Amino acid sequence: MSFHTLAWKGDRLVLLDQTLLPGAEVYREYTDYRGVAEAISGMVVRGAPAIGVTAAFGIALAARELGRDGAEELCRRLEPVYETLLATRPTAVNLSWAVERMRRRAEGLVGRPGEEAIEALEVEALAILREDVAANRRLGRLGAELLPTRATVLTHCNAGALATAGYGTALGVVRAAVEAGKQIEVLADETRPLLQGARLTAWELLRDGIPVTLLTDNMAGYRLGRGGVDAVLVGADRIAGNGDVANKIGTYPLSVLAREHGVPFYVAAPLSTIDFSVEDGSRIPIEERSGLEVTHWAGVPVAPAGVSVWNPAFDVTPASNVSAIITEAGIARPPYRESLRLLAQASPAP
Repeated sequence: MSFHTLAWKGDRLVLLDQTLLPGAEVYREYTDYRGVAEAISGMVVRGAPAIGVTAAFGIALAARELGRDGAEELCRRLEPVYETLLATRPTAVNLSWAVERMRRRAEGLVGRPGEEAIEALEVEALAILREDVAANRRLGRLGAELLPTRATVLTHCNAGALATAGYGTALGVVRAAVEAGKQIEVLADETRPLLQGARLTAWELLRDGIPVTLLTDNMAGYRLGRGGVDAVLVGADRIAGNGDVANKIGTYPLSVLAREHGVPFYVAAPLSTIDFSVEDGSRIPIEERSGLEVTHWAGVPVAPAGVSVWNPAFDVTPASNVSAIITEAGIARPPYRESLRLLAQASPAP
């Protein structure tokens, strides 16, 4: 790929500003965790895996600022850093997963000199980045086996390289299928209100030379009804222990349409997206964002002033609508409460 979602430069984190795509390809540099937190909440970087990796580097940057007095003092000083980062996007569980992993690493360094702790946390963040790319490539290869030699795939939002440290989850499956010689065409929902499908999915697939056709969200049912769609393939921001899936708003009705028309509905996500502490989708916190995202586009009003707005960023697809969940450790099928745990147990903890 000719772009990088994020990159570590030794003393700074570089993020591709996704709020400006596809109009401009701008990379921004961050040298402290506060800026990283603002980048996450402001959606300069987005997508559950990418958010997790970004938060890990935010903690590494905080360690550079706060860790000169030894690891024990660093652990104390990092507590507000964790809280700041965790507050940015509540639905994406990869965020809390990465923060907790960095917290455990810091606590394991108590008694070590400050410089050693700083270096160790940077190494841990880099490991999270490498593991994310490797997991995406593995799940991509596994998921590609579910697609026929010639396939049309419908997707929603962006679950590609832009949503991860690289390669992608749902689009990682597409990329792996293309690399295996399959002929894949993607139908990309525009994904209101922030148009991640139109702005991001279409952009990165065109960069890779993968055929993509853009649909408005309300065209999906008609397109599925006409036939010729072989699979619906989406990512996830959090998967409950029973297989309920939180993903970008609009995913749930797409799953209903897929079921109605007999089209398999696949979810692609790394194991870090599965939250076994949450029994079912009703327990997943759903982020609600500013109504301005709905009433305005690029600062221009598209709705009358004063109208009330409800803007949940995610919805929950019940496990009963999900044909399979593709992870780096294997493909889970119903009943998910058992199959997901078996995959997690078979995968070594980092």
